[in-house]
Formats: sequence, structure tokens, C-alpha cells
Amino acid sequence: MKKKHAVQKNLAKNVEYLNEKLGVDKSFDMIRLDVVYADRDMSLYLVDGFVKDDIMHHLLKNLSRLTPENLEDDPLEKLIKTHIPYIEIDTEDDLDKAADQVLSGPAVLLADGVDHAIIIDARTYPARNPEEPDNERVVRGSRDGFVETIVFNTALTRRRIRDRSLRMEFLQVGRRSKTDVVICYLEDIADLESVKKLKQSLEAIDTDALTMAEKTLEEYIGGRHWNPYPTVRYTERPDTAAVHLYEGHILVFVDGSPSALITPVTFWHHLQHAEEYRNKPLAGAYLRIVRFISVLASIFLLPLWFLLSVHPDLLPDALEYIGPEKKGALPLLAQFIIIEIGVDMMRMAAIHTPSSLATALGLVAALMIGEVAVQVGLFSHEVVLYLAVAAIGTFATPSYELSIANRLARIVLLIAAGAFGPIGFVIAIFCWVIYLVRMKSFHVPYLWPFIPFDYRAFRDIAIRTPMPLKNRRPLFLDPQDPDR
Repeated sequence: MKKKHAVQKNLAKNVEYLNEKLGVDKSFDMIRLDVVYADRDMSLYLVDGFVKDDIMHHLLKNLSRLTPENLEDDPLEKLIKTHIPYIEIDTEDDLDKAADQVLSGPAVLLADGVDHAIIIDARTYPARNPEEPDNERVVRGSRDGFVETIVFNTALTRRRIRDRSLRMEFLQVGRRSKTDVVICYLEDIADLESVKKLKQSLEAIDTDALTMAEKTLEEYIGGRHWNPYPTVRYTERPDTAAVHLYEGHILVFVDGSPSALITPVTFWHHLQHAEEYRNKPLAGAYLRIVRFISVLASIFLLPLWFLLSVHPDLLPDALEYIGPEKKGALPLLAQFIIIEIGVDMMRMAAIHTPSSLATALGLVAALMIGEVAVQVGLFSHEVVLYLAVAAIGTFATPSYELSIANRLARIVLLIAAGAFGPIGFVIAIFCWVIYLVRMKSFHVPYLWPFIPFDYRAFRDIAIRTPMPLKNRRPLFLDPQDPDR
């Protein structure tokens, strides 16, 4: 067990220890302010840029009015309850924890003759204003989204949930980074055993830092590291987060990330979008069906067309027109693999291209892959057409993580169909389905309610049900209050 370095009444020893731990003389932004109030030596530690200057100025001005008589009896009690008029104030008797608090943003005040450090949480982080997230836009609806500051995100969530049972449990992950993490759930609805297990998983993480924030966290708690399919859902919308909390899900916020992790989830959660619930039920049901068709096309259209093109004897007479008129200079399988890689290259180039050059990039990509590649005979027209349809289906997938996983599945099906023909295609699909059936997200079957089958729950997933009829919470969450 790590040795505790207790705060001593001798200010000089406390200052010497903190100076070494925080590197006060080595970092320009680590500030130690030595002051004398009420004839008592004091030292204030803070990080420049993390503390609100006006609040600290007001507090120090108030302390400057103190006289020795004000701190005669129990100076710690007098300081925190009378002479430091601030809401977020606490004490700490461990110098290592006090140092961690300074690095997190609060200011730490040490006074001679006092064996506790006073934590003044007057921090403010550089942050952008809440904006509508690019990945979850809606035609009609709220335009605010999560940002990189965890306090803002929890406030946006609490604004939509004025429930007395809403809980925000705080902990820090990372031996060195001490990243702030919050577990959010409704105590009267969520399965408390699942909350306990999730908290234990977070506390068991042993690493220096969450370098990629919530993504690093997911890899530690999700298991099956080489599994391409996401076992948690990300959202940047406070209203989407609120909906899942009311269903009984558990959310995880990570400081520095504009996304909330939703656990547990199934395959079908990644196919839902807020836009469906911003329209009338019939219109929302139509949009959901179109999205399902798009996702299915993104997975199966290319491998199936390739298989029927290579084996035209599988086609009925009415569909003889399916297949390439001109096969192109390259074999069909090579065309598909090259163009798949080409689309991913364009996607990565678009991410790294400044917005002012995005139009030029689009023109170059369209000319290179669309026109020139077909005219020189490198690709056939049909290959470009069907890949474009599959790409549209990929981009229509609400979850970015699921779209990438489906793209990998499509490539595997293509290779299986090209290498082993119809039998390989069927076996590959069978293995893919078995793989998804065996998957679990925090002990929940990934394909529920399709496998194991639950008619009522599957109906709610297949069709966008009117809200007045959604009077039951999902059973797989084991909610304490199953009725809405």
C-alpha cells in the first residue's frame, strides 16, 4: 500500500514536499503564492489557466482583512466555515492527494499551524460552447451537444432529467493522468448490480493514462479486444443520453471527451437515430425501415452481386441482366478490393483535408474513380454503381463504429465468395451470424431480442413504435421499475 504523506502543521515541510511533487520551479504555469494573513504564513498552489481569477481575487481580498484574533481557536474550522466564502470547498490531510487536486484544477491553500490542506474548487477549463454534433444531426430538435468538459456534460444531462434518483458517481482513472470519470444512472430504475460491476471494472483499470479518453476506457471494460463490433454506444446528444437513462441504461462520462458511453447495448441500438423520434410515428417507422435496408445493402449487396456475376447459372431468367457488360482490365474481385481501399483512402483524406479544399478533393476523387477509371477500362460501370450504393448504406449507418465493422464484414464476405464460390459465401454468412450471436455486451446477448427472440421487444425495434404505446422498459436491462 502506498505510504501516506500527511499534511503537517509545519508549513515549511509541506511546501518543500509539494514543490518537489508539483515541480513548481520547473513549470511556468505551476504557481505557488506565498502570503501572510492574520500574522500566519500561508501558501496557495494553483495551475495558471485553471482557476477563475476574479473568484481567487475576491477570496484573497477577504483573507487579507483577517486579524490574529479571528484564527485563535480552531483556525481550520474558522477558515473553511467563516472566512473563505465559497461553495465548493473541502479539506484534505494527504499531501499526495492535495497535489493531485492541484493538477485537476482546484487551488490548494496551506496555512502554518493547520494540519489539513484547504481545497478551493474554483477551476475553469478552456471549453467550447455546446453545439449540435456533426454525427447526430436532426432536421428538427435541440442543437446542443456534449463538449470536452465533464461538468458541462453532466449539467446538460441533469437539465433534462429532474429526477431525484439521478446519480452521478465520480472516480478517477489512470495512475498518472487521474482522469475524471462519472458513472451516471437512475437509482430507482437501473439494475444496481450492473452499476456495481461497471464501477468495479473501472476501478480495476491499471494504466498510466486514458490517452484517448472514452475510447481507451471502452477497450478496458468491453473485453474481446480484437472484436470489430462496438459493445458500447456513443452519443454526443444530451437528449439521446436522457432517453437511455430513462430506459435503465448506465452512462459513463470521461473528462476531455464530447461523447457519453451507453452501456449495455445490443446490435440494434447502433441502428437507431434521434431523427426517427423527431417525426410522426409512421414517418419514423419508414425512416427506420429505409435505414435497415441501407445497412443490409452495405453488407450483402457487393458480395451477392459479385457471386451472381461470377456464377450466372445461379440467376433466374428474369434477372439475366445482372452482371457486368464489360468486365474491365482487372478481375472483378480485384476491382472490388481496390475500390474498397480507394474509398477508405478518400475518407481518410477528407478527414485530414481543410474545409476550404474539401470541394477540390471531391472533384479529384469523382474524376479519378468515377470517370477516368471506367473510361480506361480499369473498372466496370457496375462495380462503381454497386459500390456507390454500398457506400451510401455505410454512411446511412448512425453508428460510425458499426459502419466500420460492417465494412470489414463486407470485405470478408467478398473474399469468401471469390475464393470458395457460393459455398464459401454461405459459410461466411453463417459464421458471421454465429459470431454476433455469441457476442455479449456486459453479459447481454448482442442480438437480443432477435436471438433470443422476444416478439414484443423485436416489434419495437423493427418498427418505430408511437411513444404512448412504449410503456415498458427493455427487459434485458433488468430494470427495477419495468413500467414507464
